[in-house]
Amino acid sequence: MTTGTGSAVELIDPDTLARPSGFTHAVRHGDTVHLSGQTAMDAGGRIVDGDIVDQFRQAMTNVLTALRAAGSEPADLLSVRIYLIDIPGYQARGREIGAIWKELCGRTYPAMTGVGVTALWQPEALIEIEAVAARRV
Repeated sequence: MTTGTGSAVELIDPDTLARPSGFTHAVRHGDTVHLSGQTAMDAGGRIVDGDIVDQFRQAMTNVLTALRAAGSEPADLLSVRIYLIDIPGYQARGREIGAIWKELCGRTYPAMTGVGVTALWQPEALIEIEAVAARRV
């Protein structure tokens, strides 16, 4: 796909993620990769069973799947936004969630934001994660 200015925009939808409807999992343009918000949706389009820790693992895995399909790695993450239904519940499980981050992404932390929300697109979702990354060349 090409924008009106002539800059190349690449839309990336990995086959291993649930089929998108009305959005693209990742958009690569210039030196950046924009990653759509990912919930704890499995490849079949269902939110995984479990608590905030289980959902964090699945949502972050989905983000990283899209990131890698766009040709970048966790160390290339510039910013991450985490939307949460239950901030106190997330904070109470922070050590476990931090251990999952280190397992999946290493010890590098991008700019991060946590935002409390009243609802997400899927009613059973507890968390949604979106990110921006540098493009590897």
